[in-house]
Amino acid sequence: METKKNINGGVFLITNTEPDQVFTPEDFSEEQLMMKEAVMEFIDREVWPNKARFEKKDYAFTESLMKKAGDLGFLSVPVPENYGGMGMGFVSTMLVCDYISGATGSLSTAFGAHTGIGILPILLYGTESQKQAYLPKLASGEWFGSYCLTEPGAGSDANSGKTKAVLSEDGTHYEITGQKMWISNAGFASLFIVFARIEDDKNITGFIVPKEDNNGIELGDEENKLGIHSSSTRQVFFNKTKVPVENVLGERNGGFKIAMNALNVGRIKLGVACLDAQRRVITKSIEYATERVQFNRPIASFGAIKEKIAQMSTFCYVGESTCYRAASDVENRIKYYQEQGLSHQEAELKGVEDFAIECSLIKVGASEDIQNCADQGIQIMGGMGFSADTPMESAWRDSRIGRIYEGTNEINRMLSIGLLLKKGMKGELDLMPAVMQAAVKLGSEKVEKIEAKTLAQESHMIGNFKKLFLMITGNATQKYGTKLEEEQQVLQALADILIKIYFAESALLRTLKNCTRNGIETQEIQIAMVQNYVFEAQNLITKRAKEVILHITGDNLTERNQLLQVLQKHGEYVDYPDGIALKIKIADQLINEKKYCF
Repeated sequence: METKKNINGGVFLITNTEPDQVFTPEDFSEEQLMMKEAVMEFIDREVWPNKARFEKKDYAFTESLMKKAGDLGFLSVPVPENYGGMGMGFVSTMLVCDYISGATGSLSTAFGAHTGIGILPILLYGTESQKQAYLPKLASGEWFGSYCLTEPGAGSDANSGKTKAVLSEDGTHYEITGQKMWISNAGFASLFIVFARIEDDKNITGFIVPKEDNNGIELGDEENKLGIHSSSTRQVFFNKTKVPVENVLGERNGGFKIAMNALNVGRIKLGVACLDAQRRVITKSIEYATERVQFNRPIASFGAIKEKIAQMSTFCYVGESTCYRAASDVENRIKYYQEQGLSHQEAELKGVEDFAIECSLIKVGASEDIQNCADQGIQIMGGMGFSADTPMESAWRDSRIGRIYEGTNEINRMLSIGLLLKKGMKGELDLMPAVMQAAVKLGSEKVEKIEAKTLAQESHMIGNFKKLFLMITGNATQKYGTKLEEEQQVLQALADILIKIYFAESALLRTLKNCTRNGIETQEIQIAMVQNYVFEAQNLITKRAKEVILHITGDNLTERNQLLQVLQKHGEYVDYPDGIALKIKIADQLINEKKYCF
């Protein structure tokens, strides 16, 4: 990956990205492929054969696997070498998170909470002495980290927490008192990242709190949960817990910023953590469908089953394309900032923050795709899928938490649009000129026949989707101004459109890049999956766009009809593909391979 291909967050919407500018799973280095094989071997040897244990609330087993992951170096991938880590890049960090997370949500949660929101606040905001003291222990698995933000009255509104930090009379330490809930890894954590308010500060402050006996830290019972049964989730109570002043994380009043930036990384990693779960569900579904015989035929031969296999595989392929595109963009952005003279700490913090929009889009899209994939996996297996003796029902239950973690999907939808508009207002993104240009082009362009090139029609449609999004967003902003943030249903609809644009373009660019280097004939099914995804995206985008248009125009029938005409003119295909034939083609290949094979 070359740093000259440096791309800023959100820019995908207003520029044309070339295929050679994106990183794809086919671009993994030899080192990354070796890491992938090592993680897969660990999961297939230690985790998958013991999958039933995770449904019996075997928290000790999860902890033991985390220690083994630490011994193998998997916990240390993002940590610089001078703090006991492997010092690998963001793509490698995402790769390990991807393949360690597919077998069970319990281990996935423990791993993600520790390596993400457990380690990163110290890595990104800690002083040198804090990093030297804590990162080596966390990177090795000697200690495990936990992140204490949520409170009974402070969930999505994280800055409203009531936990207090009171400075001692001699000024040497703070005493923290309060209650945190839904705390992952709480049962075996050695260290807590705790957010509390000092006096009447506007914002919360972060603290590094090692778990010590007789220091006012008590744990509630393990929570009974729908899924992730062997992920330790408890309440944590602090009663005048003493924390040295040197354990303040970052600046006083800076805790909300720490929390939000840590969650940005958590969001993109949650997205990639949904991928191998999809691969495994798809493969198990295909195996069952080829063996299950009804009416003297394997059910895999039936069109209704092929429909499901094709959709599951398409969305997984698209999710892969999107996650690794974004991971590389973040990594390149970090390198860019380092070349500008920023420290590793500053560069990583700013590099991830620049792509906060993409982090939210990926979190939402991937978490909903794995839920749908697991649901279809149950359906393919029928009664067996509903049985707790097969892996499908636990996959479905485990996947459900993804839409709640790291900010609910509803919050992240609104956040993505809010961040986009904020970037435009701050001049970090030339959004307003793009909005004006899109309106002009859509009003003057004629519908013409698309040239006969690979995925040319899909490229054209994605370009139109972008212009339609910009046009509608511009109209919504003009109508509501700063009060647009209160129009949550409008924001949700705009976010749905933006997700489809980013995901569709990522898959298209990946496929075109591989067509160039490997030949079009090698990408026949991948091309079909892009066509299938864009076809599905077109249906959702036009529906959501129409909803926004009808709402924002109100009684202005002239404006309404103008916008609807533009939508119909530029939101429709010139030549519609045969969606059913595409899905049959995709499914037949996967059934022939008897697994997810991309």
